[in-house]
Parts: sequence; structure tokens; C-alpha cells
Amino acid sequence: MIKVGSKVKLNMPAIQKLTDAAVTALEQTAEALHTEVVQEQVVPRDTGLLQGEAFFVDTSESKGGKISLVHSTPYARKLYFHPEYHFQKDENPNAKGKWFDDWLEGGKYEDFCKKAFAQLYRRVAGL
Repeated sequence: MIKVGSKVKLNMPAIQKLTDAAVTALEQTAEALHTEVVQEQVVPRDTGLLQGEAFFVDTSESKGGKISLVHSTPYARKLYFHPEYHFQKDENPNAKGKWFDDWLEGGKYEDFCKKAFAQLYRRVAGL
């Protein structure tokens, strides 16, 4: 009978660096998505509040792997879930309800976040 042994030593500083890079890349991906949504001019716009300071990235849970894009106006939900409304197109010619659908599965930009995260993670982690 042959005895075989092995020992694994984890490089905890390197693991922490990669973990921190993933959190940073997640936050930057959310910021990139935020910018992309604004530039695509899909958010209904009247006074600019819904797309301006009331639209932001919440990174409070990023260490747990969760990021939220938030519209903090009381009417955002109503506008989002009613695509049948006739939105003004003076300021944002692509304004519509369910304006995030293009970035969800099946949308024309569905790979945007996946690709952005991969690129940002490689850069931040130094890979």
C-alpha cells in the first residue's frame, strides 16, 4: 500500500484581491448600465427628474453581490409598468415603458452587463 499526502495552502491576500476586484467591477458595471440607459434615451422625460438625480445606482449591498438601479420618484413604477401610455418624445425620442427590457434576457443588449463585467473585472483584477 502506498501512502500519498497533499497539502493545500491558500493565498488569502490574492483571494481577497480578486474578491475586491469583483465588487468593484460589479459597481462599475452598474454605473456603465446606468450611463447606457440614459444615453439610449429610453426613460420617459418631462422635467428630467426621472432620468436625472432621481435615477441612481445603489451600491449599499455590493459586497453581497447585489446592485440596484433605482428610480426614487413615486410615479416611476406607474410609468414603467404601463407601456401603453403615450410618452412624450421631445426630449427622449426612444421613451417607453419597461425601459430596461432591452438589457434583460431576450433584449437587444442582453449581453451588455455580462461583457462589461468581464472586461472591467479583468482590468481591475490585473488579469
